[in-house]
Amino acid sequence: MATKHEQILQHIEELEVGSKISVRQVAKELEVSEGTAYRAIKDAEAQGLVSTIERVGTVRIEKKKKQNIEKLTFAEVVNIVDGHVLGGREGLYKTLNKFVIGAMKLEAMMRYVEAGSLLIVGNRYQAHKLSLQHGAAVLITGGFDTSEEVKKLADELQLPIISSSYDSFTVATLINRAIDDRLIKKEIMMVEDILIPLKDSYYLNIHHTVRDWHRFVEAIGHGRFPVVDENMKVMGVVTTKDIVGHEYDVPVEKVMTRNPITVMARVSVASAAHMMVWEGIEMLPVVDNHRRLLGVITRQDVLKALQYIQKQPQMGETYTNQIMSRFHEEKGEGGIYFRGEVTPQMTNHLGNISSGVLTTLVSESGSRALRQYKKGDMVPENITVYFLKPVQIESTIEIRPRVLEVSRKFGKVEVEVYHQGTMVSKAMMTAQVIER
Repeated sequence: MATKHEQILQHIEELEVGSKISVRQVAKELEVSEGTAYRAIKDAEAQGLVSTIERVGTVRIEKKKKQNIEKLTFAEVVNIVDGHVLGGREGLYKTLNKFVIGAMKLEAMMRYVEAGSLLIVGNRYQAHKLSLQHGAAVLITGGFDTSEEVKKLADELQLPIISSSYDSFTVATLINRAIDDRLIKKEIMMVEDILIPLKDSYYLNIHHTVRDWHRFVEAIGHGRFPVVDENMKVMGVVTTKDIVGHEYDVPVEKVMTRNPITVMARVSVASAAHMMVWEGIEMLPVVDNHRRLLGVITRQDVLKALQYIQKQPQMGETYTNQIMSRFHEEKGEGGIYFRGEVTPQMTNHLGNISSGVLTTLVSESGSRALRQYKKGDMVPENITVYFLKPVQIESTIEIRPRVLEVSRKFGKVEVEVYHQGTMVSKAMMTAQVIER
């Protein structure tokens, strides 16, 4: 039996894209309290099913697939630029393909405007009108309005006209940053991307017996299965060691391991891999917020996914990438070391290298040193900084990692940081090795 929360989410999923949703309306239609409706709508927003826009309300939007995650809907653009909608509200759920800054003559501008794009322009009414006629939405900068004729056309064509108080440069920067953030998210593979769905998973219920377990093992060749109750909630996990010595008629509920480790669908594959290696388990049940089974992931699936993470076609640049791009890897007698300059972005309010940047440098240089001995992903378990002397802006520093110990699953590295031949910091890092 589905909970009220789940019923509301299902109701929202069944609504047509572009439909308006309100707490009061949902509470009345499904006969639930407004508090329950509010929490479910917020959950739907977190799942990408709806978007809330100031002065418009909450709108059902199309949930983007992983390959389209870097594309923004016009509803999201409204929130990014702190804008308000002048017309074409029915088209807020649509996705923009590109944006064009209208800083040119009208004829030249229209060469770049096409269906599905967004024209960023000031108070040029004719440009607003022509853009809509070309199938493109309009974002008016400077907080300006548009004509009633244009608003009416936007409503007819279901193409949004958005107004923002920011200038064109700020608007373009905000949208670019939002797209870049999404590219980074696209690069991070999640458990939901690799899980074996429920319909293809093998699982036992609490009424199954040891005989059923043996039948499953013969069918698929492994012996670890989640155990669920009548509501599909994960109650335990049963493995070969749980079964040994028990008669065929014994219920699995009597022999299973209770309160097993589970993982949620929106957890990164790297985190799941860390958990599986740390706990030494081959299979993890994937559950929702109510511990209902969604599917399973196996260690083999996780390691295979890690092999492809580096091959994502588009990547955003993280802070770690930006920091390490300032340092060059070089080889010396003691192995690899890194040389680079402390840029203004790496400093704290006193003009010295920040502790956060130093931790990143220690983590990345130590991980790269370990990769000389072990192929795979390094997940830092512990970083201990023994001391840190002030290092000023624009100082050139050398980071010298020295591998102390490497085993099948773990590595230990000592990292020293030098400035003008003087040691300014020393740290120790232990990392878990996730083999690919």
